[in-house]
Amino acid sequence: MNILFKTLSLLLLIWLPLGSYAEQNVAPGINDHYRDANVEQWRSIFEREGREIWDHRHDIMEALDLKPGMKVADIGAGTGFLTLMFAQKVGPKGHAYAVDISANFIEGIKQRAKEAGLSNITGVVNNSRSVMLPDSSIDLAFISDTYHHFEFPQTTMATIHAALKPQGELIVIDFRKLPGISSSWVMGHVRASKQEVIKEIESAGFILTEEKKFMQGQFYLRFKKQ
Repeated sequence: MNILFKTLSLLLLIWLPLGSYAEQNVAPGINDHYRDANVEQWRSIFEREGREIWDHRHDIMEALDLKPGMKVADIGAGTGFLTLMFAQKVGPKGHAYAVDISANFIEGIKQRAKEAGLSNITGVVNNSRSVMLPDSSIDLAFISDTYHHFEFPQTTMATIHAALKPQGELIVIDFRKLPGISSSWVMGHVRASKQEVIKEIESAGFILTEEKKFMQGQFYLRFKKQ
């Protein structure tokens, strides 16, 4: 009986993603309003002047330095404007994965890709614990304004680590959380500061290699898989 219990316990540990059997939800309900997202409404929010990610989208592309043939995952792709830019940059021999917890967003991105004549985009509806990508399938993981939406960051980061090829890289863009400086929305909505984000990601098996400072309210960090 004792041997059977130990065997079942070992199988459970192997089957579950790293940390998923113990990690607590750090942001319950934060993604509820995306479950049945109105894509057109969110485009008017995400793709507008005054939003730093939109205003600096070309700076972001320059900083990423994508090469033809690369495989890139846009994790938390939203309305997909960056996914389409990635797909165009990596070319027909490369691939862009649009990953989002909202099936509506993914369907919207697939439609935009079709209209743009891009056949190198795959949509992936993920869940709160996994990005749902095959192991060693991508060269770069890109997370913009989404890390603070990870309900199980330890477990989710383990799946990103696994999805990256050896020496693969990770880009994280998120809001600066600075008491007395950041907006009340950021202070109440964003879970972790930049230093906390760095600490969490490094503990997931990454090393910080670069920080760029072309945005005021957000930070841009590059990590390499170890």
